[in-house]
Amino acid sequence: MSNLRRYRLSHLVGLAGWLAFSAPAIAASSLELARQLNEAFAQVADKVTPSVVVITVTQKTPTYMVEDLEDIPDDFLPPELRRRYRERFNETPRPRTTGQGSGTIIRENGYILSNRHVVEDAENIEVRLKDGRKFTATVRGSDAQSDVAVLKIEAEGLPAARWADSDKTRVGEFAIAIGAPYSLDYTVTFGHVSAKSRGDVVPAYVGGAIMDQDFIQTDANINPGNSGGPLVNIDGEVIGINSMIRGLQTGIGFAIPSNLAREISDQIIAEGKFTRAWLGVSIRGLRDDAEFRELSPGVTDGVVIRAILPDGPAAKSDLRPTDIITAVDGRAVATPQELRNEIRGKKVGQPITLDVSRAGKTFQLKVEPGEWVEETPVVAAAPPEKAPEANPGASLGMTVAAISDELVKKFNLKRTEGVIITSVDENSAAARKGLQPGDVITAINHGPITSVRQFQRAIRRADIKKGLLLNLVRGETAHFEVLKDTSK
Repeated sequence: MSNLRRYRLSHLVGLAGWLAFSAPAIAASSLELARQLNEAFAQVADKVTPSVVVITVTQKTPTYMVEDLEDIPDDFLPPELRRRYRERFNETPRPRTTGQGSGTIIRENGYILSNRHVVEDAENIEVRLKDGRKFTATVRGSDAQSDVAVLKIEAEGLPAARWADSDKTRVGEFAIAIGAPYSLDYTVTFGHVSAKSRGDVVPAYVGGAIMDQDFIQTDANINPGNSGGPLVNIDGEVIGINSMIRGLQTGIGFAIPSNLAREISDQIIAEGKFTRAWLGVSIRGLRDDAEFRELSPGVTDGVVIRAILPDGPAAKSDLRPTDIITAVDGRAVATPQELRNEIRGKKVGQPITLDVSRAGKTFQLKVEPGEWVEETPVVAAAPPEKAPEANPGASLGMTVAAISDELVKKFNLKRTEGVIITSVDENSAAARKGLQPGDVITAINHGPITSVRQFQRAIRRADIKKGLLLNLVRGETAHFEVLKDTSK
C-alpha cells in the first residue's frame, strides 16, 4: 500500500472516529436549543395572556320585513317555513345574537384595544379577563378606516401589554397570536411574519380605496374570534392587532401594525375620537397600474389619482384624475399607504404642498386636507370579473353622442361639457372597464373633448393597442380609465 493511500485511510478512520464521538454531543446541543426555544414560547404565552381579554357582544338581529318573504319563491321557502318566519319576525322584542372577539389591554386603568368590526352595532359588551373577572365595557371611540376600536372598563392595576416598534419588525421573525378563535379562549398559535406593508387586502369596491392598508401578514393560525387580539414577537411585545384572514386555515392572516394602532388609540383615549385628515381621492400606486404607467413616461414612482369625490377637499383644488403625486411637503411617496400615512398626520385645514406630475410636466400645488367623517361616500368600483375574450376589430365597444337637453334629463347629468356614452357593447373593452351609458367623457390622452368630432379625431390619432386614457365623469365624481383594444 502506498504512503498516500495509508495517509488517506488514516484520515478517514480518524474522521469516522471523531463523528462517532461527536454525534451524541451534537444531538445533545440540538436538543438543548429546542428546549430553549420551547421555553421561550411558553414564557411568551405566560407573559402575554394576562393582557388578553375575551369580548362578548350582544347585538340586535337585523329586522326583516314580513312583506319581503313574498319575493322568495316557494321552492326556496315552503309554506310551513314561511308561516314560521312570519310568526318569528312578528314577535317582540326582536331576537338578539351574540358574537365573540378578543382584545388587548393597553392601559392599566382599563383601556382595551380591539377591532371596530368586533364591537360595531353592539347593545352590550362584556369583557372577561384571564383571572375570570367580568366587566361591562363602553366604546371610547373607533376609526373605520383602520378598523381600530378602544374600549373602557372600570378597573385599575390591569396587566397592560408592551408595544413593539412595528417599523423594526422584520419578515421571517417569529409571530405569536393569542385570542379566542371559535370561543376557544386563550388559544396560542405561532408562525412567522410573512410580509409587511400589505396593501390592497380590502378590495376597492367595498371601500378599500380609502382605507389604511399597511397590514402585517402572518402564517400564525388566525380564525374568527382572534380579531382584536395581539400578534406578538418572541419578546412578548405587540407588533400588531389581529384583524383579518383570507380563507379559513390558509395560513394567511393580517394584523394592524402596532405603530398605527398605537397612534390611533392614543388620540381616541385623549380626545374620544380620531381626527383623520384626508383629500377625498381614490388612489393607486403607479407601480401597480401597468396600463397607465405605459402612458406616463418619465415617472417611475408615485401615487395615481384615480377619482376625485365631488364633496371632498381635493374637489376644491387643482388636482385632477390622472395626476401622479410624488411627494407631500417634500417627503417622497411611492405607494398609496405612504400617501395615506403622510396625509393622516397633517392638520385639518392646514395647506400642504404636493409634488405632481401631469402629462409629462411636473409642478407643485397646494391642497387643504379636510376631516374625514364616516358618512362620507366611498369611491366604489365594480367588483373585478374575469376578463372575457375581446371582440375582434379595433372597436372599444361604446357609442357616444353630443350632450343634448334630452340626454341631460334621461341620465340626470350634472356635467354638460364633453360627450356622453349612450351604449356599451357586451364583452367589449369599455364593458370590461365598467363604463356605462350616462358616463361623460371629458378628455382623451389629456386632450379636452367637447364634441363627437373631437372624440373621433382623438380615437383615430391614438394607439389603441398601447392604451387610451379617458377622463370621465359619473354623477359628480371625476375619474379615469385606460382602455385597450386587445384583439389580434
